[in-house]
Amino acid sequence: MFVERQGVIVYVQSVKQAKSLRRYGHVQYVSKDLKYVVLYSNMEDHEKLVEKLNSLPFVKKVMPSYKPFLKTEFENSKPDKAKEYDYKIGI
Repeated sequence: MFVERQGVIVYVQSVKQAKSLRRYGHVQYVSKDLKYVVLYSNMEDHEKLVEKLNSLPFVKKVMPSYKPFLKTEFENSKPDKAKEYDYKIGI
Protein backbone atom coordinates (compact mmCIF):
# COMPACT_ATOMS: atom_id res chain seq x y z
CA MET A 1 0.00 0.00 0.00
CA PHE A 2 2.90 2.37 0.77
CA VAL A 3 4.60 3.53 -2.43
CA GLU A 4 8.22 4.70 -2.35
CA ARG A 5 8.54 8.17 -3.85
CA GLN A 6 11.48 10.33 -4.81
CA GLY A 7 11.73 14.04 -5.45
CA VAL A 8 13.12 15.69 -8.57
CA ILE A 9 14.09 19.34 -8.93
CA VAL A 10 13.45 20.60 -12.45
CA TYR A 11 14.87 23.95 -13.56
CA VAL A 12 12.74 25.47 -16.33
CA GLN A 13 13.08 28.36 -18.79
CA SER A 14 9.84 29.98 -17.67
CA VAL A 15 7.38 29.29 -14.86
CA LYS A 16 4.55 29.04 -17.40
CA GLN A 17 5.74 25.55 -18.36
CA ALA A 18 5.46 24.33 -14.75
CA LYS A 19 1.80 23.55 -15.28
CA SER A 20 2.64 21.07 -18.05
CA LEU A 21 4.90 19.10 -15.68
CA ARG A 22 1.85 17.81 -13.78
CA ARG A 23 1.54 14.87 -16.17
CA TYR A 24 4.94 13.52 -15.04
CA GLY A 25 4.24 13.44 -11.30
CA HIS A 26 2.95 15.37 -8.31
CA VAL A 27 4.07 19.03 -8.39
CA GLN A 28 4.83 19.97 -4.81
CA TYR A 29 6.35 23.46 -5.16
CA VAL A 30 7.03 26.04 -7.87
CA SER A 31 9.58 28.80 -7.30
CA LYS A 32 8.82 31.86 -9.39
CA ASP A 33 12.05 33.69 -8.56
CA LEU A 34 14.53 30.85 -9.12
CA LYS A 35 12.40 29.12 -11.80
CA TYR A 36 12.38 25.56 -10.53
CA VAL A 37 9.74 22.93 -9.80
CA VAL A 38 9.84 20.26 -7.09
CA LEU A 39 8.21 17.15 -8.49
CA TYR A 40 7.54 13.80 -6.77
CA SER A 41 7.16 10.48 -8.58
CA ASN A 42 7.41 6.76 -7.91
CA MET A 43 10.93 5.43 -7.42
CA GLU A 44 10.30 2.63 -9.93
CA ASP A 45 9.83 5.10 -12.80
CA HIS A 46 12.49 7.57 -11.66
CA GLU A 47 15.19 6.93 -14.28
CA LYS A 48 12.72 7.00 -17.17
CA LEU A 49 11.22 10.20 -15.79
CA VAL A 50 14.59 11.96 -15.62
CA GLU A 51 15.31 11.01 -19.24
CA LYS A 52 11.90 12.30 -20.37
CA LEU A 53 12.30 15.56 -18.47
CA ASN A 54 15.79 16.15 -19.89
CA SER A 55 14.44 15.73 -23.41
CA LEU A 56 11.82 18.48 -22.96
CA PRO A 57 12.81 21.73 -24.72
CA PHE A 58 11.95 24.07 -21.84
CA VAL A 59 13.92 22.17 -19.18
CA LYS A 60 17.36 23.51 -18.28
CA LYS A 61 18.50 20.97 -15.70
CA VAL A 62 17.09 18.02 -13.72
CA MET A 63 18.46 17.12 -10.29
CA PRO A 64 17.28 14.06 -8.32
CA SER A 65 16.77 14.22 -4.57
CA TYR A 66 18.92 11.85 -2.53
CA LYS A 67 16.73 11.98 0.57
CA PRO A 68 15.40 8.38 0.27
CA PHE A 69 18.98 7.07 0.32
CA LEU A 70 20.16 9.01 3.37
CA LYS A 71 20.33 7.38 6.76
CA THR A 72 17.98 9.18 9.14
CA GLU A 73 18.54 7.07 12.24
CA PHE A 74 21.46 8.42 14.23
CA GLU A 75 23.58 6.34 16.59
CA ASN A 76 25.33 7.46 19.76
CA SER A 77 23.57 10.79 19.90
CA LYS A 78 23.90 12.05 23.45
CA PRO A 79 21.56 14.79 24.68
CA ASP A 80 23.05 17.93 26.15
CA LYS A 81 23.14 17.75 29.99
CA ALA A 82 22.02 21.37 30.42
CA LYS A 83 18.98 20.93 28.18
CA GLU A 84 18.08 17.66 29.87
CA TYR A 85 18.15 19.41 33.25
CA ASP A 86 15.95 22.27 31.96
CA TYR A 87 13.35 19.82 30.62
CA LYS A 88 13.10 18.08 33.97
CA ILE A 89 12.51 21.36 35.81
CA GLY A 90 9.93 22.56 33.30
CA ILE A 91 11.57 25.70 31.98
